[in-house]
Amino acid sequence: MDNSLYAILVETPLESRLRMKRNPKAAVVAEPETEQGAGAERAGLYQVILLDDDDHSYNYVIEMLQRIFYFSVRQALQHAREVDLSGRTVLITCGRQEAEYSRDQIQAWGPDPLIPRCRGSMSALVEPATGV
Repeated sequence: MDNSLYAILVETPLESRLRMKRNPKAAVVAEPETEQGAGAERAGLYQVILLDDDDHSYNYVIEMLQRIFYFSVRQALQHAREVDLSGRTVLITCGRQEAEYSRDQIQAWGPDPLIPRCRGSMSALVEPATGV
């Protein structure tokens, strides 16, 4: 491989702009597509929010969170308390696809076998992250 071509392929965007200023007729190398920098990465974050109801036990919530999110017992218990006291808890902040997948796992977990009136899974939302 020609060393000058290799240098163009691995140069940083700043190096590319400096090279173009020195030689405007130089070949343009496409840079990988990204989402408009770090601000767009923050804007692309979503929160998975677990909603409270009276049809699921602490044991159900703790086991579900441990299995889906690999939370420790302590972390799962903290989320169970928060959702019980405030009506909701932010479980994770991540990309949209991961957030939607996590929400779907919560909603597919099934009823709580310890609560006879329980008919289904807990509810969860995916919302854009704010103030992250």
